[in-house]
Amino acid sequence: MADMNVTPARAGLTPQLWSKNFFAEYVRANRFRKYMGTGPESMIQIRDDLTVKNGDSITFAAARRLVGAGVTTSVLEGNEEALDMRSMKLTVGPIRHGVAVDNWDIQKSVIDLLNVAKPALRTWAMEKLRSDLIAGFSSINGVNFGTATAAQRNTWTASNSDRVLFGHSVANGVSNVHATALLTLTNAADKMTGAILSLAKRRAQTASPHIRPIQVVENSDEEWFVALLPSLAWRDLKADPPVLAVNKDARPRENGWADNPLFTGGDMMWDGIVCREIPELSVAVGLGNAGIDVAATFLCGASALGVGWAQRTQAATQDRDYKWSHGAAISEIRGVGKLVFGRDPAGDTTSLVDNGMATVWSAAVADA
Repeated sequence: MADMNVTPARAGLTPQLWSKNFFAEYVRANRFRKYMGTGPESMIQIRDDLTVKNGDSITFAAARRLVGAGVTTSVLEGNEEALDMRSMKLTVGPIRHGVAVDNWDIQKSVIDLLNVAKPALRTWAMEKLRSDLIAGFSSINGVNFGTATAAQRNTWTASNSDRVLFGHSVANGVSNVHATALLTLTNAADKMTGAILSLAKRRAQTASPHIRPIQVVENSDEEWFVALLPSLAWRDLKADPPVLAVNKDARPRENGWADNPLFTGGDMMWDGIVCREIPELSVAVGLGNAGIDVAATFLCGASALGVGWAQRTQAATQDRDYKWSHGAAISEIRGVGKLVFGRDPAGDTTSLVDNGMATVWSAAVADA
């Protein structure tokens, strides 16, 4: 077959310009975008080291807080505390997609190829990044929860025992056996409420290593956590009388109904927690008491997830078959994963613990 012919650049829409605009648009449209940033204080930490050098993985680092007492009248030399440094390697890989059309299709539809391809590919890329982020939140030490074995779930539960909550009581998870803990969840006592979120927040604040809150309001020193809830947990939280009363009676009314989540379905505030519905978060079917469905809510602080880019989104077009068939494609090289660091003093990648996240399991009974 003859070599492919490259479509000439079109005025006002070159592949290079498309690439730059494409990346900005699809990341900005993602529901997690406001929580993404390059600094360790961001909930989703972005690293792009490999855009300027070669490699197939990016290392995220964490420095644990100092816990020693220091000295007062004693000599400090020789009594210094060693920094507790931790590392995690995030592997990156290629992500590609494209569309193709021939001249006969163009003739019939009278639609310009790139004008069709760009929004379609942008939507696909937005959904792909969102799905990868959600998969990261839901993972257990790099393994999807749905495919994790009982042993893997138990290991994760035990390692994260100070940042995993099953329903309304810490005692529900005391066994550190994941399936046993889920069986304690009932719809009467353990559907999502403000009290459960407040308990999870206290657990996050006292966990060791700490889960650091984030600042969600610019030029403010207020500390917040962000709770990402599946739709059924969101339904129960909205119906909880204390949460309903706070968002009905205590929210600002400068812009009227447009800023009230009771009308818009937007974020709700509760006890220093920004509560956000993520419909794509899944339900674990039949794992609760008496076979009820349960679901995980993720209470996030700083550096909960990592996104590593080795190549930003690039667009390409090509012609084949004597310019009869035309294609448009996008590609990037990146990786997404929950940030987990070792708890074991002897090794920084053993006894893994979720760095910036507490997981809250609650009843999630389907709508009648």
